[in-house]
Amino acid sequence: MLEKGLVQIYTGDGKGKTTAAFGLALRAAGQGNKVLIYQFLKPASLNIGERFALQPDDVKIRVEALDIPWDMSKAFKDKNAVSKMKKAIKEVLEQIAQTAQKRLYDCVILDEIIFCLSKDLVKLRDIKNIIDKRDPAVEIVLTGRGASRELIALADLVTEMKNIKHPFDKGTPARRGIEF
Repeated sequence: MLEKGLVQIYTGDGKGKTTAAFGLALRAAGQGNKVLIYQFLKPASLNIGERFALQPDDVKIRVEALDIPWDMSKAFKDKNAVSKMKKAIKEVLEQIAQTAQKRLYDCVILDEIIFCLSKDLVKLRDIKNIIDKRDPAVEIVLTGRGASRELIALADLVTEMKNIKHPFDKGTPARRGIEF
């Protein structure tokens, strides 16, 4: 298992942030590491391909998600939905901080947490708390658009996915097995 954990960020407006994080999770698990992936703003009820692939009991990757309905096109306009999501995210991050401190997992991936931060659904101090309190051997991976300078300063590795060209630009909808 890992001797020294780092903090990684996958950000930018291009496709591939979650995909890169799941690829890292597979690599880590393949080397015997236990991995926790927590997906924010992607409710448990959302049929996402990567979750289906990681259901077998022999895989050392656990995928969790908030079980709160969230419609990206409407929810930010609903003060109650935003308030409920902020509270739920804060509670989950407190649990994850304890998990990382106890080293229950060697790698902890917080999928879309950067987007949550950019939209003020979470405070930087709550993410920093996880980073600061984690066991030194726990790897932390943060994904999402809009990484702030303050967050980037906390990381050891930052990768920006840049959108050059995307089928969405020509009206191609998200495809099962590729985008979700």
